[in-house]
Amino acid sequence: MLALATGLGLMLGGCAATGDITGSLGSGSTAAQSQTDWRQRADSLAERYRRDPGNAEVAIEYSRALRASGQRAQAAAVLQQAALRNPKNPKVAGAYGRALADNGQYNEALEALSRAHSPDQPDWRILNVQGAVLDQMGRNAEAKGAYQQALAINPEEPTVLSNLGLSYMLSKDLTQAEAVLRRASAQAGADARVRQNLALVVGLQGRFEDAEQIVSKDLPPAEAQANVAYLREMLSQPNSWKQIGDAAAPAKAKQKTTATARRAPARSENRSLTAELRGTADQPEH
Repeated sequence: MLALATGLGLMLGGCAATGDITGSLGSGSTAAQSQTDWRQRADSLAERYRRDPGNAEVAIEYSRALRASGQRAQAAAVLQQAALRNPKNPKVAGAYGRALADNGQYNEALEALSRAHSPDQPDWRILNVQGAVLDQMGRNAEAKGAYQQALAINPEEPTVLSNLGLSYMLSKDLTQAEAVLRRASAQAGADARVRQNLALVVGLQGRFEDAEQIVSKDLPPAEAQANVAYLREMLSQPNSWKQIGDAAAPAKAKQKTTATARRAPARSENRSLTAELRGTADQPEH
């Protein structure tokens, strides 16, 4: 799937992103264990990559493991070389575009993604990634167009609907954002991250009890209450919408911690209500 976790990283629990674009619900120890596993996977693939750097499949898997273990610059470098060796391989171009987006190199990501599919053979997964990148660049109207194209190919896909809903949120059209996110959450493939996004948009409209009910489907009651309380506090601060817009830029969000975030409730240290654009992580083949 994809997140946006470096997508729209608006952390409502005051904890750091787990490092992948999709975002996740889980304890810090679970995330740490997962990253350890990915580092071991990267180590096991490193030798295979060194022996055969032109092997596209090995390069893609090696880069994926590097990204998941937090080595994003190295992941992009591996795929840069793979793209040079396999200039006509759309899977390499798609993986390279995702890695560049993950690394905050949005213009370069769009260029690579344009080589991952063609107008006569569009791929909804790539369109979803392109939309997520465009949203992170503040080009929300173009992003919505990409999501609509993706939905024309794969109607009611929850990851695309979730991104489209967040794109409306970034445009401050909360009514439309909620409608789209409710469609997303109603799909069989919707997961906790989709419901998190819906809860955020509901909370942004001041309906905190409704937001808490949505979050409680995936979080213990005390943590759900703490997250929604934090959202209420954030919205009471000046320039709260600016904070939301700033959160769409992952690098900026990581470099800057607001005073409000530093005051986040201690109960939220392990889990957080998160809004994540989902598109830059690797999508499963169907």
